[in-house]
Amino acid sequence: MSSTHTGDGTRTAAGSDTGPGPRTAVVVGGGLAGTTAALALADAGVRVTLTEARPRLGGLAFSFQRGELTVDNGQHVFLRCCTAYQWFVDRIAARDLITLQDRLDVPVRDADTGRLGRISRAGLPVPLHLAASLARYPHLSLRERASVGRAALALRGLDLADPALDRTDFGSWLAAHGQSPRTVEALWDLVGVATLNATAGESSLGLAAKVFKTGLLSEPGAADIGWAAAPLGELHDGRARTALDAAGVRTLTRTRATALEPVPGDRWQVLVETGPGRGEQLEADTVVLAVPQRETHGLLPAGALEDPEKLLRIGTAPILNVHVVYDRRVLEQPFLAALGSPVQWVFDRTETSGLAGGGQYLALSQSAAQDEIDLPVAELRDRYLPELERLLPAAHGAGVRDFFVTRERTATFAPAPGVGALRPGPATRAPGLFLAGAWTATGWPATMESAVRSGLYASREALSALGLPFDNGVLEAA
Repeated sequence: MSSTHTGDGTRTAAGSDTGPGPRTAVVVGGGLAGTTAALALADAGVRVTLTEARPRLGGLAFSFQRGELTVDNGQHVFLRCCTAYQWFVDRIAARDLITLQDRLDVPVRDADTGRLGRISRAGLPVPLHLAASLARYPHLSLRERASVGRAALALRGLDLADPALDRTDFGSWLAAHGQSPRTVEALWDLVGVATLNATAGESSLGLAAKVFKTGLLSEPGAADIGWAAAPLGELHDGRARTALDAAGVRTLTRTRATALEPVPGDRWQVLVETGPGRGEQLEADTVVLAVPQRETHGLLPAGALEDPEKLLRIGTAPILNVHVVYDRRVLEQPFLAALGSPVQWVFDRTETSGLAGGGQYLALSQSAAQDEIDLPVAELRDRYLPELERLLPAAHGAGVRDFFVTRERTATFAPAPGVGALRPGPATRAPGLFLAGAWTATGWPATMESAVRSGLYASREALSALGLPFDNGVLEAA
């Protein structure tokens, strides 16, 4: 029988009958979904054990050291409309570690023409807040700009609850609404590929409509962009671990769940490996599985889902990140979006990485990177350095102090048409067992927002089953 921490720091056998006391939970997975679920459960008075196979928390939004640099594995951003993620940031006391634009402003450069345009908003009601920016957008013709307005109004009228949207691809819908290939490239995919991790033709209309309706067509400031002003590890591991400790959560890293079994008394036992030949049996009233879909499938007991094979039909999509350290400054803005180039988005990571001695560190975030994810570093260097020179005139003749890549081959679930019918909700058929993860049925694509929301949905269901209140208004405010 294992032991867990109580809120006052003492230990009690999790499976022992000690009379009235806090209900117990095991959360499997220490990414944003699992950390959120653990905090929400602990906040309600549940005694929680959180397990994570990696030596750190944060899932796929983490940092590592490369010489003097603190490197984020990939560039992660959020929007002002991502209220659940911002709740999480506040819950772990990390508001001082993020930056949020006062007003949306995205510089967009065409590598072929060298022209610089901007996607920005004015202080006007929706949809007029984007009208002036669209009218001046130099990368589309006058006719194409007019067609964008008509398509946006049609998109705004879609019912996100309509299951037919999930079965339709966004590209076909855009074509049927008068969007030229150039308009898709210069506007819809500019935003959509970065948020969906797929091109319009490979994306569910339902998920694409969620992105554009919520981000661009709900509130004037909904699409203002935010990002970490410190390494992601300081937020999602450091500050998160401090918050978990303060909440009385027992956090076990380097601990992999290997089996999940029901035990008498309507309880669960989670078998975990804590090292070679070492393990524990964690017993609890409720369990939240907050791990990727294939790992979840492997841990689910028989009968927990009506059709567990659906989880294996949820595809994955890669993200490639290209990191370049120059010997001088070559980008003046915090970030830049690109057209006419394999480069998608470029971010200045100089200050947050701790780069010293002058120079500038840029990170290129390359979504939907199926064709490049396994290319050798040398080939990627030959491909991307000349492209950066086309986009950034100041990069001509600049010395390259370092060039490396990070690869997330299963960075997100693939937002393909039909994926909505495959994503399960937080509750299972097994009493006391719940699911979390950005891939579950949150209504959002695979973002940090979706991960946090999934943890809140799972904890809300778990607390309801335990007869405890869920005191968190962020889901109702969505």
